[in-house]
Amino acid sequence: MMNRDILHQIVQDIPDGIIHASDKELEELQKILQEALKLREGHKNLQKLIQGFSGKGMTG
Repeated sequence: MMNRDILHQIVQDIPDGIIHASDKELEELQKILQEALKLREGHKNLQKLIQGFSGKGMTG
């Protein structure tokens, strides 16, 4: 599965940086990842809203 391959690649690329990162850097990385997940969910929700709106057409 492609997603699994991508995740595997990400995991392979991260460890050295994480091992040498400070606690502060790891906290910042965690914040970035949390915001990226929020953005991703927002994008999915926006797509659903657009699809729903497109299906109804303009009324008025």
